[in-house]
Amino acid sequence: MNQKSQPVGIFVGCSGWAYPTWKPDFYPPKIPAKKFLEYYATQLNSVEVNYTFRSLPSANTTASWLAATGPDFRFSFKAPQRITHISRLKNCGAALTAFAESIRPIVDANRFGVVLFQLPPNFKADAAPLAAFLEEAASISLRMAFEFRHESWFVGEIYSILEKHGMALCVAESDELTTPDVRTADFACYRLRKSDYSTTELHSECDRLRKAARSGDVLAYFKHEDEPTGALRAAAVMKELRGI
Repeated sequence: MNQKSQPVGIFVGCSGWAYPTWKPDFYPPKIPAKKFLEYYATQLNSVEVNYTFRSLPSANTTASWLAATGPDFRFSFKAPQRITHISRLKNCGAALTAFAESIRPIVDANRFGVVLFQLPPNFKADAAPLAAFLEEAASISLRMAFEFRHESWFVGEIYSILEKHGMALCVAESDELTTPDVRTADFACYRLRKSDYSTTELHSECDRLRKAARSGDVLAYFKHEDEPTGALRAAAVMKELRGI
């Protein structure tokens, strides 16, 4: 994907790439697994790395990711479960620092997208720990998006806290819950997880991403599955955005 063809400020991908079952519909049938990311980056310009939910990447790992992708490619990361699910945003200074250091090579290479903090569905709205966490997180200077999976979070008080710190409400679509499309930062993050999207709906998503990009970077990720459905949807959106 060359610089001329890239949609300015719009980054589209899936939540992962290491799926042999995406052959032959997304990946060529004979491509080796070690070449998956390199090929993926010819079709899409971003990925949400779920690996970091459970483990921190080594320097060799981040170096290999950078080597496999071009300068316009962006890596986003799911925040560690220790922060979102175990500590539930409380007393996370050490975990935040360790995580930030592990992805520092990506940040220093100007290839960073956003950190996704996906909170558990049974975590109900609690403004105080969110505000305290964002104060603590200011020291690592990373863009963050918060996916709240309980509808109690969808209120003005929470949006105001995010806006105060310049962090995004992740607009997540699923068959169970859809986040209000509220902009709280100078960038936007979308997770498109419904089980089905018609051609018309994908076209509407393209329009939404273009509109959102007028106010800053937009990062959008389709669901990762054993089947290549999400990757193919992401590729279709990217082709439309590129005018192909």
